[in-house]
Amino acid sequence: MFARVSTYKSGPETTTDTPADDVVKKVQEIPGFKGIYFLNSKEAGKALSITLWETEEAMSASREAANKIRTELSAAEKRDILDVEEYEVTISNLKG
Repeated sequence: MFARVSTYKSGPETTTDTPADDVVKKVQEIPGFKGIYFLNSKEAGKALSITLWETEEAMSASREAANKIRTELSAAEKRDILDVEEYEVTISNLKG
């Protein structure tokens, strides 16, 4: 499994704490999508999105669509994109 982590800067003009349902649905429709987390810190003025992908190839193939969605999201919610990084997930363990 692979992950893309996007870091956003929030400010007083940021319109929401979470992405809209239609934005999440767009991401879910990308082939190879496996999961999404959105973390928001009002105190730090930052937010993170973590998207999970079945394979490195799927993550690579999703870059263009993800960039478009990320740009639209940041403009609509008045957030700045600070960074986008990609990782291999070497352990995953969620307690059910």
